[in-house]
Amino acid sequence: MAGLNYVTFNQDHSLLAVATTRGLRTYTTDPFELSNHSTDHDISLVEPLFSTSLVAMILTPRLLRIVNTKRHSTICELTFHGMVVAIRMNRRRLAVVLEEIVFLYDISNMKLLHQQLTPLNPAGICAISPSSENNYLALPHYQKNVTGNAQAQPGHVPRSVAKEAISGDVLLYDLNKMEEVTVIQAHQTPLSSIAINSDGSLLATSSEKGTVIRVFSIPDGKKLYQFRRGSMPARIYSMSFNATSTLLCVSSATETVHIFKLAPPGQNPHSASHHPSNPDSSPTRETHQSDTSSTSGTTLADPDDRASDSSSPTPPTTSSNPSRNPKPNNPGLMSFVRRTSQNVIGPSSFVSRLATGGYLPASVAEMWEPQRDFAWVRIPRGNSHNSGGGGGGGGGGGGGVESNTGGSSSGYGGAGGGAGAGGGGGGGSGGLRSSVVAMPNHLAVPHVMVATSEGEFFVFTIDLERGGEGTLVKRFGFVE
Repeated sequence: MAGLNYVTFNQDHSLLAVATTRGLRTYTTDPFELSNHSTDHDISLVEPLFSTSLVAMILTPRLLRIVNTKRHSTICELTFHGMVVAIRMNRRRLAVVLEEIVFLYDISNMKLLHQQLTPLNPAGICAISPSSENNYLALPHYQKNVTGNAQAQPGHVPRSVAKEAISGDVLLYDLNKMEEVTVIQAHQTPLSSIAINSDGSLLATSSEKGTVIRVFSIPDGKKLYQFRRGSMPARIYSMSFNATSTLLCVSSATETVHIFKLAPPGQNPHSASHHPSNPDSSPTRETHQSDTSSTSGTTLADPDDRASDSSSPTPPTTSSNPSRNPKPNNPGLMSFVRRTSQNVIGPSSFVSRLATGGYLPASVAEMWEPQRDFAWVRIPRGNSHNSGGGGGGGGGGGGGVESNTGGSSSGYGGAGGGAGAGGGGGGGSGGLRSSVVAMPNHLAVPHVMVATSEGEFFVFTIDLERGGEGTLVKRFGFVE
């Protein structure tokens, strides 16, 4: 049985690439079918180039090999001085990410163009634009020593120890002009994940706390949106825009994948049309809120809510329709105390009215009324050997779910970070699972695809008008 090392989608989400201890497997995502299979090497990382036969892979920790999967031939091999923690590419550029430096190549001739220093980056946090026109690279910003004294640290301290850790700042680099563009002050806590949309115009960021997701414009770095995943910290594994950049899906160390709606310019993203109808009366919404709910005190205390407010433009105004939870018919003592406490220390409705009336700065308003997901899906537990589809409340009951009962694996540790199924977790049904998410570009009805570190592939549909919980429609296993 092959062990799962790394999982990632290609740039247009039409392929799923799986690196295993016994080689490379690539699948088409619609329909979900095995398209290529090699069994000759233990592959730790993989990066396909759209739907071509060109694939970059890491064999040993320092060896990069670029192959033609149709001809089963090696195009190029490069050996680096340190461990390769991520690889990213588009049709013009290849980025090879080591823990402290990124090597940038012209993909047409594999000429080395630039070496960019980074903070310590063992998770390989990096994103590259799929677009060759708006061709940008985003990576953690390296803060140079302000004194200019490169020998400030003691000589006996290893460089990896003396090197600075990742901050919440993102460096945006133009891969066509080969120059730095801007530094975006995204978060007050260290970065954990970044993603660029298909046309290279938007950048999504999250910090290691995982409670706040921000979206910035490229190349000017203006903050456009701020979303709240939840109040409890959770590692963000994957973020992905849809083809039209109207939706952003986010997976984390919880069982919930959140889908956020990005409003077009001039439209209030907090308006009722961007939220599920009457969400507070829905039992499924109440269940979902157990993962993402927050009190006003928790929201206000979140340092990520206050980051980049002074350096970024004012975000869209918040909604003037705060949610109102229905009162129980026979309230008990605790219900009475909770409602009384909310009336005293939970003035979100009051603050929301002040914000929409123009009495409060938008930076203050967004601390109290962050924009939440308009839809979500639950990743089922178990594996696809279990006939009948879904556990775990993901809308995946027995009926209407296409299921492949063969070839699923479970119990593997999480793969590498970045675009893969990342770094964390694995284990059996009781452990954490890492995952990578994407939304197909060619389907009229919005779909969310999820590949997990347990070797399962899920497809969910979501209601673009009403939002709410998505429905599991397909379930497959990969890696034999």
